[in-house]
Amino acid sequence: MSGKLWGVGIGPGDPELVTVKAARVIADADVVAFHSARHGKSISRGVAALYMRDDQIEEHLVYPVTTETVDHPGGYQGAMDEFYEEAAERLATHLQAGRTVALLAAGDPLFYSSYMHMHKRLAHRFDAEIIPGVTSISAASATLGTPLVEGEEILTVLPGTLPPAELTRRLRETDAAAILKLGRTYPHVRQALTESGRLDEAQYVERASTERERVTAAADVADDEVPYFSIAVVPSP
Repeated sequence: MSGKLWGVGIGPGDPELVTVKAARVIADADVVAFHSARHGKSISRGVAALYMRDDQIEEHLVYPVTTETVDHPGGYQGAMDEFYEEAAERLATHLQAGRTVALLAAGDPLFYSSYMHMHKRLAHRFDAEIIPGVTSISAASATLGTPLVEGEEILTVLPGTLPPAELTRRLRETDAAAILKLGRTYPHVRQALTESGRLDEAQYVERASTERERVTAAADVADDEVPYFSIAVVPSP
């Protein structure tokens, strides 16, 4: 019989925010798989380490590219598609051998996560189940101690990779917003916050729930100090 694929949401970074079910599945799995950039340091692996066994097989899936340029003939998307195909086949080998695979996903597996790319390629071939996790938005809101929305207010989740004009339009139209995928995009995000009149309301949260957590006004953040895994929160007025 084939093994089972688990998409395991491990939350925003604090190991104690891993759900009871996620901890159990990680501990029971034959294979624990996780992603990282080429530097090799996996945030997900670090969070899950508390629940892992010494005798488990580990599959370290290293992205060929993150934000830098690439010489792949298909460009950035071509390089990533090829990577996901190869990674899916690595996991398929374990599943075909009857092993249970826990693929770790920072935050929630279906919220801006790499897990979904594996799910699309494997769920029609093998038994697959998803364990939801605490998102970075929930962690940031808790860190700020500020409700995002209430009643009939609207929350808009925005990727910082959108063009500044589109970010500006959406910030003007919503009650509250959470802007993800910052890093190099932060100058454009700051521009959109300024032009929409929301900069003074916005708060910047970095590595929410972890020991390296940092909170400051979005207007006070230096453009070259923003990592990718940070978030700008605009609470409802």
